[in-house]
Amino acid sequence: MATLGMIGLGRMGGNMAERLRRGGHEVVGYDRSAESDRQVDSLQALVQALPTPRVVWVMVPAGRPTYDTVDALAELLGPGDVVVDGGNSRYTDDQRHAVDLEPKGIGFVDCGVSGGVWGLTEGYALMCGGKAEDVAKVQPFFDVLKPAGDSGFVHAGAVGAGHFAKMVHNGIEYGLMQAYAEGWELMMATDVVTDVPAVIASWQQGTVIRSWLLDLMVNALREDDDLSGLRGYAQDSGEGRWTVEAAVDHAVPLPVITAALYARFSSRQDDSPAMKMIAALRNQFGGHAVTAAAGSTEKGADSPGADAGAPTSADADVSEGQVRGEAGTPPEA
Repeated sequence: MATLGMIGLGRMGGNMAERLRRGGHEVVGYDRSAESDRQVDSLQALVQALPTPRVVWVMVPAGRPTYDTVDALAELLGPGDVVVDGGNSRYTDDQRHAVDLEPKGIGFVDCGVSGGVWGLTEGYALMCGGKAEDVAKVQPFFDVLKPAGDSGFVHAGAVGAGHFAKMVHNGIEYGLMQAYAEGWELMMATDVVTDVPAVIASWQQGTVIRSWLLDLMVNALREDDDLSGLRGYAQDSGEGRWTVEAAVDHAVPLPVITAALYARFSSRQDDSPAMKMIAALRNQFGGHAVTAAAGSTEKGADSPGADAGAPTSADADVSEGQVRGEAGTPPEA
């Protein structure tokens, strides 16, 4: 049994902590919200509760919340400790964190995590980047978080490689969902097929397009057979945009992924039937917010306040170990 510190106990972080505990590890959890299932009420208390070398896993929104958290940990951790960023950070941010922590002897591992709301029971696909010696310190936790079997975990390369791999994974996800959604819309637009949900369900066995996403599509149609309860609006995650930007930087053509990204932009202008399916699929696998046809929005994984925030300079006094404040507003996820 090993002990890990988990910062951010929202939809993803909370379930990951629970899976680790079920796997025999001890997790000391911290979240800025007093209503969360946290074990300590400050970053300083979390660090003091961990044996050395310490492993602290950060599951807060990408961007400034992650930067603020890593900066605070840099003042609390020591040589040999490791910080893991399991959020949806941009790979270039990872490289900057590693450079900032290296003079203090603190290791940094970036880990792209896929699994959404199903990860607690099914396991999380993990793509990590970092030095081999730092990854080895986190490996006991990776082994419990990953799905059963030989796949589901990869040490993709140096710092940044994990989130780069997850970025590409999400870009591919865009393209797959778009193809499923367009096929569904075409069948719905004609009177040739009389039972579209049944056709899609029939594809779950024996076809080359069967997949977990297809299974989730069937689930969504069982809940609402024509998706009339949804508005055709789908968010795009930062990772989809970053994938296209990386393709431009490296002169790699990505016509399918780029078109899927732009299709999501179009969903903000019209009530697209295909975008209803994209929204339904995102809600099925990740618990992401959906917008009802009537206009109300359910809170999902990419809603403001849906996950833990991070300490900011205004409300954090690292020397006193007191980190307070309200949950931050995450970017689109």
